[in-house]
Parts: sequence; structure tokens; C-alpha cells
Amino acid sequence: MKFHIVTIFPDFFHGPLDYGIVRRAREAGLIDIRIHDLRAFTHDKHQTVDDRPFGGGEGMVLKPEPVFACVDTLGFAPRAERITGNARQSVVLLSAQGRRFDQRLAAELATLDEIALICGRYEGVDERVNTALADREISIGDYVLSGGELGAAVILDTVTRLLPRALGNEASSQQESFTAENTPNAAPSAADSTCSSGGLLDYPHFTRPAEFRGIPIPEVLLSGDHEKIRRWRRRSALAKTLRNRPDLLNDATLGKEDRRLLDEIRDELQDDIGIVETPGIPFAKKP
Repeated sequence: MKFHIVTIFPDFFHGPLDYGIVRRAREAGLIDIRIHDLRAFTHDKHQTVDDRPFGGGEGMVLKPEPVFACVDTLGFAPRAERITGNARQSVVLLSAQGRRFDQRLAAELATLDEIALICGRYEGVDERVNTALADREISIGDYVLSGGELGAAVILDTVTRLLPRALGNEASSQQESFTAENTPNAAPSAADSTCSSGGLLDYPHFTRPAEFRGIPIPEVLLSGDHEKIRRWRRRSALAKTLRNRPDLLNDATLGKEDRRLLDEIRDELQDDIGIVETPGIPFAKKP
């Protein structure tokens, strides 16, 4: 896969892309990352990339000319073809007003061949970049950053680790938080004593020593009984999701056993932390 990053701070990416899975994927030829300095596509001596907003208001707005000029050199298919899926490419505008980035969207992007990530700055980007050039507008969360560079690094890392052969064990991506069983580009389930997350948060992990500062690991993890371990992990994942991100339960892949476990967990937790019933997930009521 080829990534293009359009930014006014190209040096920002010298660090984040040189470590871990992204570095190994680059060295293995799985991904190709090109950084494009937006100022190189300006035509004035000051290399101006921003201007005051029409209608007044605070801040400066990233101008459309250098953004369009940069992306035009990348050889992407027309926007209409990218939107319809006829081209396995995407031009992404990083923006606080965009669709919230999640694991499902990352998996969609991982099926493409080429992605351009436009890093917004200042008060925003001229809206014509969004409506006439980009085919996706993405935000990495419900907060405001100084620019899109951090968001671009997050998306690149998340998408890269979903690519075939990027991880040492491809099944591990199926056992992580947020990963649904029907996620595009997902590796076939190959877990032994583990369980796929099915859209839940991941289960807790423990390693040696078996006891640390008087805190032992759960005995079931030492039992050698794979089925008991699987059930414990699934129950733990359900409990953590219910406690920290109950909204995920609405779209998670849940079976009868899961719903029974949720009833038990809710009964155990509601007195302690006041859990309320999650919309779309019915719970048995206490008599």
C-alpha cells in the first residue's frame, strides 16, 4: 500500500514512522510512505499556504490552491471514481468535523491500494478541498488538535497493522479491542485458547511473574484448560466493555452465552458503579 501525507510540517514524521510495525512494514516493502511539503506547491516568495476567512472570524484558513496542486501530481483517479469504489484509492482530509475514526473504518481503508492524507492546520481548510477533492473527511476523536499530522500518523499506524503480513501473527489483530468478526480484510480466526473480540474491548492480559507485590494473576490462567480460559477471557471482555464503553455493545457480535454473562455481570456491578441498562441490550431484571 502507498501512503501520501500532505503537510506543512514534513519533519514531523521523521520520528513516528521509524519505529515498530510501521518501520518493519516499510522495510519489508508492504507500505510505501511519501511525505509532501505543501509549501513546495505555492508560487509566491513567502510560500503562503493560508489566508483570512471570507465573512470574517478568527484564525486563518488553509488555501485550496496548494492542496489541489499537490494532490494533482499524485495521479489519483477522479473523486467520483473513488467515491463509487471503482478506484482503490482515497483522498482523506483530516478534520475535527469529519467522521470519527474507528477500527471498522481502518479496516475499510486497509482494503485500498493508495491513500493520501491531507493534514489540516490553522482554523481549518477551505471547504472546496472537502467537497471537490477529498472523498473522505475523518476525525480521530472528539477533541481538537493543532493540526492533522498526529491524526495522519494514527491512521497510518492503525491501517498498516491490518495489512497482510504486517503482524507476526495475523490472528492477533482479531483478538484486539473493537475488531468485529465481519471486519473487512480481517485474517481468518486462528485463535487457540483465546477468543476474537467480536467488537468488544480486549480482555485483560497478564504475564510473569504470576504474583507481583502480592497481586496474583487469576488462577484460571494457570489451569491449562483452554475452554475455561476462553470463557474467562470472554466474560472479562464483556465486563470491561460494559464498564468502560457500553455503547460498543449495540454493534458487537453477541451470542446467547454473551447475553447471559452480561446479565450476571450487570447484577454484580450495578450496585457498585450504578450501571444502567444499555440501549438495545436487554438485561434480565432482578426479582
